[in-house]
Amino acid sequence: MKAVISVIGKDKVGIIARISKICAENNVNINDITQKVLHDTFTMIMWVEMEASEKDFTTIAKELEAAGEEMGLIIHVMHEDVFDSMHRI
Repeated sequence: MKAVISVIGKDKVGIIARISKICAENNVNINDITQKVLHDTFTMIMWVEMEASEKDFTTIAKELEAAGEEMGLIIHVMHEDVFDSMHRI
């Protein structure tokens, strides 16, 4: 299963490292990543594969969202099917 992870918040050291670490610990493969800092606002979108993880989608999403709260970021994890449905005309 694939998913989209979006991150937004005040830029600070370690954001990519923290999110990537959680993905690695859960055997979530990062297929693509894009990030940008506009003024002091950090934004990132990651396309990931979760098939190899022993944890389910909801558990991983909650871990990432909790990390976001700790860092003062908004992290949202969306299943690929939901993302595709939202962007279909």
